[in-house]
Amino acid sequence: MTDTRHLSGRKEELAANLAALEERISAACAAAGRKRDDVTLIVVTKTYPASDVRILSGLGVRHVAENRDQDAAPKAAACADLPLTWHFVGQLQTNKVRSVVSYADVVQSVDRAKLVTALSRDAVRAERELGCLIQVALDADEGEGAGRGERGGVGVGGVEELAARVAEAPGLRLDGLMTVAPLTGAFAGRQQAAFERLMDLSTVLRAAHPAANMVSAGMSSDLEQAVAAGATHVRVGTAVLGVRPRLG
Repeated sequence: MTDTRHLSGRKEELAANLAALEERISAACAAAGRKRDDVTLIVVTKTYPASDVRILSGLGVRHVAENRDQDAAPKAAACADLPLTWHFVGQLQTNKVRSVVSYADVVQSVDRAKLVTALSRDAVRAERELGCLIQVALDADEGEGAGRGERGGVGVGGVEELAARVAEAPGLRLDGLMTVAPLTGAFAGRQQAAFERLMDLSTVLRAAHPAANMVSAGMSSDLEQAVAAGATHVRVGTAVLGVRPRLG
């Protein structure tokens, strides 16, 4: 009985949070002169249970994201019957790739050649096509080469080469770019400028790879700036699910 009451209360809470978030996204789209359909919401369900994912699916959410395989794998298995697209958004170690490929539809955190090789191998083995976003580190040096950022990602100078690797890799599909607003460097505290830089990079990428038009940027605190810059996907956790301690 308590469980049923708890789930009922949780559904009301999540529905209210989603409605408030929907107003924010709609207002941001209107302010930017964009159609609401141009922006896809991805709910980041990390540290939250499968029961929340099930409620969100019932409320119309179609895209969910996880950043740790040990949390994500059992949750994705428990929700395998739901019409969801699963995004992996965390820094990904190569020893977790086989597991992630088994449930993720899109890996948003591709940031090095070794990871591309591992993802391709396991996608082919699983007979799956895996969408990939290049994670761009806007806190890394923009000079030549593939510098790395504090929160993962490849520096601007390494995006083109890494994108070409993904595009050529069997089992992988180059979908576009992702970034996390940097905490250090030239773009620290300048989220909209950071997201506008990502859009510039997307324009360059699409010249070579026209189908790679996904731009994933913006979270609970800065989704308005991401929508204003032109992001196609926003990744929101706290504003939907609230704040809770980590699992484990």
